[in-house]
Amino acid sequence: MALEKDYQALYDRIAGLRDQVANRLSSDLIANPQLADALTKQIDDMLQSVVNADRQTPPPPDQGLAALVGLGPEAAPELGATRIPAGVESYDETITSERIIAVGDVYYLWQHEKIGVFRVVQKLQELFRAGTVRLSGGPGAYALYQFDRREVLRYTQRDRLAAYKRIFGYGGGPVPTGSRANTDFHKLFTHFVHQVTLFWRDKRISDVIRERAYDPSFGSIAIVRRAGLDLRNNLKWLSFGHLNVLRVEVMQLLEEAFKILDSNDVKRLFGADTGWDVLEEVLIRYFNEKLVTSPRQRMGVTGREVLRWLAQPHILQTTRSQFETLLLQIAEQAEEWLTSAQAMGLSSRPATARVLPWDQAAPSPVRANGRPKVGGSNGRPSSRSREPEFEFEYEA
Repeated sequence: MALEKDYQALYDRIAGLRDQVANRLSSDLIANPQLADALTKQIDDMLQSVVNADRQTPPPPDQGLAALVGLGPEAAPELGATRIPAGVESYDETITSERIIAVGDVYYLWQHEKIGVFRVVQKLQELFRAGTVRLSGGPGAYALYQFDRREVLRYTQRDRLAAYKRIFGYGGGPVPTGSRANTDFHKLFTHFVHQVTLFWRDKRISDVIRERAYDPSFGSIAIVRRAGLDLRNNLKWLSFGHLNVLRVEVMQLLEEAFKILDSNDVKRLFGADTGWDVLEEVLIRYFNEKLVTSPRQRMGVTGREVLRWLAQPHILQTTRSQFETLLLQIAEQAEEWLTSAQAMGLSSRPATARVLPWDQAAPSPVRANGRPKVGGSNGRPSSRSREPEFEFEYEA
């Protein structure tokens, strides 16, 4: 049980230890800046071990109140003899990885929904039932029959669109009764991806300018961590409910749809080489749509990897070398997602603004004169940073 005087003395000794280490190793720290990180990590771990040990000590039955107010035989003679807790568990450390991974899978499904995978299979079903295509008893025709028969057992298109709207704020479908659309997801997600790309861009520049450069001004891990924690905390409360079961079922549905598109008789019907060719041919021939297959598919793959990374405790790492090593896992995925989203008009690369205000959809661009540029004509941020809504025809 930590007393107030012991609590104060502990932090004074830790501060004295840091000062003494910095004074004695000042020349070595200038020549080898990584040494400062290692020493800071060791001292922080030492302090945390003392704090954890104090938390394991059971408090008195009255939580130390009698000693504080001066009642009974355990009354404290001075303030320093009273008990002071070290604090509570950190908020950002309490999260379940399974739910965030499920969100990543649903994001992957949303991009394929936007591409039109399920609409194409539904169109093939209509043509098959009408007998207007040369499909009869092949593997694709039989899979279309099974796809149709199993439809009554699956979540409907309306259910999928409601889940996308609730979790990401995407699409034009209504949210389930009692919930609301997550309108903050897209701006937080694009902001985090942008900070990851900026971090590695700044690091590459520093490596070019100075060999083995190590300067906090080149790639701030604090900005990346804060952007990632904001996104993760946003998804924390939106990942409850039937999301986990829904994504398992729809992932199976997506696999089944591609088996139909990649079957030999369906590919032969459209003169295609792959299932993707079949999908694009149907979109052009029957829907007259502009193809966005490649960027959308890559956004789904890379976006899912970024969200899977956030599901792990990597974002809580404070040591610079370890954080960079872990962040390297999504460096290329973040750059590719941002490039694809920029090509689709769904995101941009702000020039200087790095901190994203909560009441703003995207960092404000900067004019040549250095003044911030307002996004819209009415003074509001531009809507280009939001995922545009896509109206679907609901199933009966």
